[in-house]
Amino acid sequence: MDHIPRGPVTTALVLALGVSLSGAAVTGGDPSTNGNTDAAAPPAHTTAPPSAGTFTKRVVATGLNDPYEIVRAPDNSLWATEKSGKKVTRVDPKSGAKTTLLSLPKAVHSEDGQDGVLGLTLEEHKSGALYAYIAYSYDIDPTPAVQARTKIERYTYDAGKQRLHSPKAVIAGMPSGNDHQSARLRLGPDGKLYYTIGDQGVNQFGNTCRPSYAMRLPTAHEVEGLDWIAYQGKTLRLNTDGSIPSDNPVLDGVRSHVYTYGHRNAQGLAFGPDGTLYQNEQGPKTDDEINILQSGGNYGWPNVAGYRDDKAYVYANWSASWPTPCDELTFSNFKIPETVPVLQETDFTEPFVQPIHTFGTVNSDFDFQNPKCAQGEMWSVCWPTIAPSSFEHYGTSRKSAGSTGEGLPGWDDSLVMTTLKDGTVYRVDLTENGQGVSKVTKLFAEENRFRDTAFSADGRSLFVATDSAGPVRDIRGAPSTEPLANPGAIIEYRWER
Repeated sequence: MDHIPRGPVTTALVLALGVSLSGAAVTGGDPSTNGNTDAAAPPAHTTAPPSAGTFTKRVVATGLNDPYEIVRAPDNSLWATEKSGKKVTRVDPKSGAKTTLLSLPKAVHSEDGQDGVLGLTLEEHKSGALYAYIAYSYDIDPTPAVQARTKIERYTYDAGKQRLHSPKAVIAGMPSGNDHQSARLRLGPDGKLYYTIGDQGVNQFGNTCRPSYAMRLPTAHEVEGLDWIAYQGKTLRLNTDGSIPSDNPVLDGVRSHVYTYGHRNAQGLAFGPDGTLYQNEQGPKTDDEINILQSGGNYGWPNVAGYRDDKAYVYANWSASWPTPCDELTFSNFKIPETVPVLQETDFTEPFVQPIHTFGTVNSDFDFQNPKCAQGEMWSVCWPTIAPSSFEHYGTSRKSAGSTGEGLPGWDDSLVMTTLKDGTVYRVDLTENGQGVSKVTKLFAEENRFRDTAFSADGRSLFVATDSAGPVRDIRGAPSTEPLANPGAIIEYRWER
């Protein structure tokens, strides 16, 4: 809660490519300081100026139902989970031909919700098999009522029949809901699975009266009983059979799948070539974050958003309202009732891991009711956050099996980050030691909600998946009144000299 008072066409796009090339930089402050982050309006929708190379846009495939995660398979095809389509689809990046690899009709997707068929990662096993790990929502209630949970299953790929088969349970019974699923799934260089689970959108909107468990750690009794209720707002680390790694952190006396905690909605997860794990996370109205994940780390949410600077954010715990119970209140983004407990960020005195970069950090006098967004009360589109939705480390992709050619000059120490309401794909340059952010450059901006990325084997094509629907900013920074430019699509941006 913010600090508020009580009471198929081809288009040439010229983009920034390397250190010697200029671009429209979006600053986020000095990542080495606590809170010196620039107060930024929504980034302007402009492409970078002319340089030594261009990206050419080509729509590869359309008609996908909310593609969520895309990965490049060993045969260079693209595999995509379809959140609302409840399936996994193989896309030929040359022809755009689509093949259904797996249909999951029993997956749960609520209307306009963030549940469904979500995370995907591949493993080329030493046996020669190709495994796909898939995270999706499912129903545990045999009655017509829905009680959704999340599971991860491993499937085996049959290249001849182009299908996924023989599901094997990895883990089941994890939290699920209609908001803040996060659901990024990665196979780490250590052979472990890493998975982000959001805070389930609690303490706001339809989930106002649900308490936040982002800081709550699992008990020994819960772990023994396979009760994963405390996994909300966490990053998990699992063996590929679903068991708990013996070197996972011991937190409050208990070893579980929990690797880090105190997260809101971490939709970006990427390993650097040296094993550094980068994460981006969506803030409330302020403070989208870039983090480096450390085993056992506490990342502060919901007590802190961004830095512990008391800027434009307080933790208003609606679920703890007293004497008026929460269910008798009407949620507001702009007025906190007297009965709702409020904590300043500096009231939280425990150690936590600060982000290395933030977006949309503003002062407490920022006006969150921009007239541009008054129609339909689409205030969130005008808030200074950008809604980061994925991460891809270019240097890691270049070291992956099957990579060819020289790639893009100067990109090896860069992350690519998609955004939703901001409609922009960014390049995030890291410092020499990889522990900070040196520059953030806008690659391109469109009236699309960019969801995830994958690089081609030669490193010169960036494939980007787009949402099928949802709000996005127009060139004025206001909610667009036009349909999304390329809904439910995979787009190729091909670099050419």
